[in-house]
Amino acid sequence: MDDTTISRAGPADLDALAQLFDAYRQFYQQPSDLPLARQWLRERLRFGESVVLVARRAGTAVGFVQLYPMFSSVCTAKTWILNDLYVDAAARRGGIARALLEAAAKFAREDGAMGISLE
Repeated sequence: MDDTTISRAGPADLDALAQLFDAYRQFYQQPSDLPLARQWLRERLRFGESVVLVARRAGTAVGFVQLYPMFSSVCTAKTWILNDLYVDAAARRGGIARALLEAAAKFAREDGAMGISLE
């Protein structure tokens, strides 16, 4: 049975999310820097500069997607940029990335955005 849940990250998720974000950055050949990862996420969440959806399996954070807001002047509408998507290596091939993408699309629709762009 699939026990994956996805929810919008809040302050209580910061430590677990920072671990995943640090691993994400390492995946892209950046040096490990957990304090920097935590600070980056804390500031984005604190100032409403991004929305992070976190996936949990059996209560453990195993993946995330980070969305940044963007605006179209011509369409006078909000859009979201899906900039970051990561699933812990041990949890891959289990549908978590797909579930995160679907949750991001649902979030954007419910937010009234005209769409999501992938970066």
